[in-house]
Amino acid sequence: MNNPSPSPEDQLSLYANRRHFLARSGVSLGAAALSQLLPNDATAAAKAGALDVLHYAPRAKRVIYLFMSGGPSQMDLFDYKPLLNELNGQDLPDSVRQGQRLTGMSANQAKLPLAGAQFQFAQHGRSGTWVSELLPHTAKVVDDLCIIRSMHTEAINHDPAITFFQTGSQNAGRPSIGAWLSYGLGSMNDDLPTFCVLVTKGGTGQPIYSRLWGSGFLASTHQGVQFRSGKDPVLYLNNPGGVSPEARRNMLDRLSELHQLQYQQTQDPRVLERIEQYEMAFRMQTSAPEATDLSDESEATFELYGPDSREPGTFSANCLLARRLAERNVRFIQLFHRGWDQHGNLPSEIRRQCRATDQGAAALITDLKQRGMLDDTLVVWGGEFGRTAYSQGTLTANNYGRDHHPRCFTMWMAGGGVKPGMVYGETDEFSYNLTRNPVHVHDLHATMLHLLGIDHERLTYKHQGRRYRLTDVHGELVNDIIS
Repeated sequence: MNNPSPSPEDQLSLYANRRHFLARSGVSLGAAALSQLLPNDATAAAKAGALDVLHYAPRAKRVIYLFMSGGPSQMDLFDYKPLLNELNGQDLPDSVRQGQRLTGMSANQAKLPLAGAQFQFAQHGRSGTWVSELLPHTAKVVDDLCIIRSMHTEAINHDPAITFFQTGSQNAGRPSIGAWLSYGLGSMNDDLPTFCVLVTKGGTGQPIYSRLWGSGFLASTHQGVQFRSGKDPVLYLNNPGGVSPEARRNMLDRLSELHQLQYQQTQDPRVLERIEQYEMAFRMQTSAPEATDLSDESEATFELYGPDSREPGTFSANCLLARRLAERNVRFIQLFHRGWDQHGNLPSEIRRQCRATDQGAAALITDLKQRGMLDDTLVVWGGEFGRTAYSQGTLTANNYGRDHHPRCFTMWMAGGGVKPGMVYGETDEFSYNLTRNPVHVHDLHATMLHLLGIDHERLTYKHQGRRYRLTDVHGELVNDIIS
């Protein structure tokens, strides 16, 4: 005879008893996990990541990513194209365009007049690499750089293109690359976040959103923490008036006890994440001001980074701060600098952008190198796409603009196991199409992970029934640029 099905009341009782049993049996495990988070010792241990063993011997321990938001013009900076100057004003040949899509900002132009760069180029370093006069400081460190002229992407508009570079997807909501590294590799320090973000103050151009350094479906402890200029580098970190450090410590201890009780009841890992964030914030009350205080830097260092480095929040000051965070073993440091979206008035606007960023970026390479840190620090420079060889709007004798161009553009990498003094990939004579060694966004991500000891296909996270990874189902390692 079949057993009768339990009544709804019995089902509820069984569910409640099962939940109670799981909660009770998880007390020891929960207490053990929580004990690693509570401040029983003076300092908490650096946290391990999801990867028990790295897939390769790592060449880099950390990354400093200088993101040039807006899309720097490759043919005005690194991709020397003298034919553009010879054909200046002539219409872009159909054989070059090949029916590729244009943005709505230039699709209705009657003509697409070619615009040659108005800046002089020269060969620099032992490598003889062509660099624009706009980047005199970068030219001095060109033998430390691996310049990739053959980057390409699918996204033609800013938001999806920037999101693609940060998360491996054009759609918002995925974990950023810094969050992936925090998840996979864990922390190398006790008192600072694994992933720190610096945004140049002021500036114009496309907005920068906090979701670009978000953790997506990963734990919130992996999201980037933005450091700002001024006396409070991290918002809401300091105690309010009348609250002493001792009172804050006592409050956190009691709050941790309450969270422990909640975790024993629910086994919800977000409870542990919350405690971990509280404890990190408490430790950062001391570590963040110390890391962001540049007063102990030498005069020679300020001279290296330039006069802007004395003003907190500038790109140069952020490059100097990035070096300090790298010294303190922050895993991933992301700098965002806006203003490279030059649809018009490019000659004057790009000069201003280069004055703001050239010396700081080059100084960072020199500074890391002279401190013995460049070998295990990967530095990446670049934007979300390039610019068109033709002028958007009216082309005059001394003015032009350039539209978005995802088909080919330039980035550079340095340190961390990358071959120095190298130019990789080629474009056609118009810097419009790729002719050799294309590098896609997913390829860049795969190569960055490899240099950190990670097989990009094996760093995954199961979410909503499928396993996700930074490179989705794509990505090829660019072996030729690895030393």
